[in-house]
Amino acid sequence: METATKKKKNYIDLFLNILEKGGNALPNPATLFALFALLILVLSAVGSWLGWEAVHPATGEVIKTVNLFSKEGIGMIINKMVTNFTEFAPLGIVLVAMLGIGIAESSGLIGAIIRVIVIKSPKNIITFVVVFTGILSNVASDIGYVLLIPLAGIIFQALGRHPVVGMAAAFAGVSGGFSANLILGTIDPLLAGLSEEAAHILDPSYRVNPTANYYFMVASTFLIAILGTWVTEKIIQPRFGAYKGEYYQESIEPLSAIEKKGLKRSFVVFLIWLVIILIGILPENGVLRGTDGGILSSPLIKGIITFLFLIAASAGIVYGVVVGKFKNDTDVANGMADSLKTLAAYIVLV
Repeated sequence: METATKKKKNYIDLFLNILEKGGNALPNPATLFALFALLILVLSAVGSWLGWEAVHPATGEVIKTVNLFSKEGIGMIINKMVTNFTEFAPLGIVLVAMLGIGIAESSGLIGAIIRVIVIKSPKNIITFVVVFTGILSNVASDIGYVLLIPLAGIIFQALGRHPVVGMAAAFAGVSGGFSANLILGTIDPLLAGLSEEAAHILDPSYRVNPTANYYFMVASTFLIAILGTWVTEKIIQPRFGAYKGEYYQESIEPLSAIEKKGLKRSFVVFLIWLVIILIGILPENGVLRGTDGGILSSPLIKGIITFLFLIAASAGIVYGVVVGKFKNDTDVANGMADSLKTLAAYIVLV
């Protein structure tokens, strides 16, 4: 029995090592996109030469392959290069959402929420809490990588467990649960925009709301948290074994009185927004309902990114002012600017 268990662990280690080497061997995502673009150019020439064509499922129109190396193709590339970038549907809504979340992040609000969740959690479920919090942290760019991963290492070491296991659990939540959450984040408008662009092939008027994946996101949040906890406890922890390294007395600072005050006031701001939304959506003739009186076609659903921006920005400003992080409007503007820096790689991919 012990031999079979050892072999099973060896197979898992071998698989993890191969996976690690394969991931490290991949080029930069921007390079991958460039290679795919070159592949499309080559395939367009091959398809044109072989006479590839397809029938549009909605209009019945026969669509022939256009050789992008031809005079017509090169002209189309040159003429549409700028508009292809500026008219990319997810670009604008991701930028707007990130501006609001950037204020909340730079004020320290999101970091304070993460600290409260992790520090106040019972020890026997700390792995689940770390993975779960990592999933929730993806609502704000890289706050999970910057704050949660090192914090998880400190907490695990304080509990007598290997700090790398805690960091791995946090990393699994932040990275593995990147598209899952209990609240909307910047990834949701991105996916909605991509889906909408694809849907326009069949119906140019079709609209995909950022809330389209919400039920799936919520279910995935708990599923990934449970699986991440199981993998950490059953595979990662045994792989590292007992921690025999040096113990550093890293202190985990609890929230100060002023930070608690800021959290309470930002929560009041959230409640005010919640009341405003309910007043606008509950009455049959509410201002946030659609022209047909429905909710799915309402400004609330269609403009959910606007509300995300307003709620995150206002709560972040209140928290930042209370704790002294925001002393003037320049500090708020700098927070918004810093948030857009994190989107540089995304803009490069677009």
